[in-house]
Amino acid sequence: MNVYKKIQANIAQGKKQIAVLLDPDKIVIQADFIQQIELFERSGIDFFFIGGSIVEEQHFRKVVDFLAEHCQIPLILFPGAHYQIHEAADALLFLSLVSGRNAEYLIGQQVKASKQVQQMQLETIATAYMLIDGGRTSTTAYVTQTQAIPRNEIDIAVSTALAAKMLGMQAIYLEAGSGAHFPVPTTMIEAVKKEIVLPLIIGGGIRNKEEAQAIFAAGADIIVIGNALEKNPKLIEEMMKLQISNSKII
Repeated sequence: MNVYKKIQANIAQGKKQIAVLLDPDKIVIQADFIQQIELFERSGIDFFFIGGSIVEEQHFRKVVDFLAEHCQIPLILFPGAHYQIHEAADALLFLSLVSGRNAEYLIGQQVKASKQVQQMQLETIATAYMLIDGGRTSTTAYVTQTQAIPRNEIDIAVSTALAAKMLGMQAIYLEAGSGAHFPVPTTMIEAVKKEIVLPLIIGGGIRNKEEAQAIFAAGADIIVIGNALEKNPKLIEEMMKLQISNSKII
């Protein structure tokens, strides 16, 4: 399976896509987790994103092994550190934190992971990762010691996304942060999408179908849902209905 080609084909068909973010730190493989995975699979989500800012390596591998064995949904690694890679996954978001100026997360972690990624023959999707102010300091901002782009600084977000495109990135990911008080502003999404043709991923602070609707309509190709599903896993069923109706909007 070539995951990037699948994403591109869905975009070409006007299909909006939904990924469920799974943080291994919060996962205990027992009955309720297995039921949630079965619910997500029945709902027809497009991808699982797997990763977190602080994840114990052995447990990370255990969770990925379990998912690879028990579900058919493509597994995309969303790493917070160089060791969060696994050969059982279908693809890896090869992230560069382009909104920050910390070289360790622009290129340092990537250098540490590169040989192992090549040996595993993992599909990599070069992704420009941009933190956007979500109303609180995110774990990612704290761990990486970087500042999020202010919500009202649309020109900075657009210029950063353009620079990433010119550097050869394959996707743009605007992230308000796990547990954000507010999602990425739709005005920012619209402005970025107007200037780039790359797949646009939006995550953080998306709590209901109305917010998802607005973000899709603004130009998002993929939305990522995490914390909201921890509180209400059945919310995914509403999101997937939205996905179908929204596929005709753009």
